[in-house]
Amino acid sequence: MTYDYLVAGSGFAGAVLAERLASQLGKRCLVVDRRDHIGGNAYDELDRAGVLIHRYGPHYFRTNSQRVIDYLSAFTEWRPEAYRILSWTDGEYWPFPINLNTFEKFIGRSSTPEEMRETLERWREPIDNPANSEEVIVSQVGRPLYEKFFKNYTLKQWQRDPSELDPSVCGRIPLRFDRDDRYLSERFQALPKDGYTPMFHRMLQQPGIDLVLERDYREVAAEVEYDKLIYTGPIDAYFGFCEGELPYRTLRFEPETLQREFFQPTVQVNYPNDFAFTRIVEMKHITGQNLPVTTIVREFPEAYAAGREPYYPVPCPASKAIYEKYAARARAEPDVHFVGRLARYRYYNMDQVVAMALKEFDKIAAAG
Repeated sequence: MTYDYLVAGSGFAGAVLAERLASQLGKRCLVVDRRDHIGGNAYDELDRAGVLIHRYGPHYFRTNSQRVIDYLSAFTEWRPEAYRILSWTDGEYWPFPINLNTFEKFIGRSSTPEEMRETLERWREPIDNPANSEEVIVSQVGRPLYEKFFKNYTLKQWQRDPSELDPSVCGRIPLRFDRDDRYLSERFQALPKDGYTPMFHRMLQQPGIDLVLERDYREVAAEVEYDKLIYTGPIDAYFGFCEGELPYRTLRFEPETLQREFFQPTVQVNYPNDFAFTRIVEMKHITGQNLPVTTIVREFPEAYAAGREPYYPVPCPASKAIYEKYAARARAEPDVHFVGRLARYRYYNMDQVVAMALKEFDKIAAAG
């Protein structure tokens, strides 16, 4: 059989493009994934205890894009959620990200937004154009809060000092002067009502889409005929690492099922200064399941090696220089669309990947 598009990867980038190409343009698409499931890192499943877990770490969906909301809502209903996170340090839970409640706990008394602003203005280091993640945080909140909540967490996560990392790493974390204790700021915060996996199934159950799992796209490409390729994997692997290997960080997950309703106060607790893991996630807080048991997952950042999952591109000057060489090659590659986090070597939120894929579809449709 001849396909119009071979789609390498069934995560958000690949699934969105396959669905749009098939349903809107009538294209035949073959979606290939080396894993035994669809959905990429957003895949969720029931564990042996019947608890819905995110196999590859928590995926808190949020967006400000109405187009993204409208598109995904064709494949799922939503369960609205305000994700709340705590930080465990000095033997106590602390509200995080930093807000007025955190500040009051830090100074040991009640306060006001005005006092918090004035105090942080004294604590902060005047850096107009932060060049790295350390400078981003100390220019906002000063050294005491940086060392309490950010420095060691970042060291564990990246095995690099924050001063070696791009400003974007820590710059994504909000700072609030009110009592808004939500982890995220986007206006739309929700989970797919039935889970991510059923949503992906509905997206890929379009006429004109075939699916192959547990195969490398290169093997399948040698067996079928197709016109164009949508590639969502690591860009350095596509080009045979000819410009060098791009650095990544990977993760190890340690799940534990407990015979109790809940283990911790909220869905996620960060551990910036204690233990080898960076956080404990308990998805049951936000999935709405009513069970007498719960499953927690401890998350351990680790060095990336062949055969491991490349979770996080490492944003630093050296990796950026390597990526730019691959990006130039990608721009010259005929009939190949490089879409998604790994193909663009940048950490994107889920809604950003959906928006990227929709934009890429617009370009394809406009080209005729």
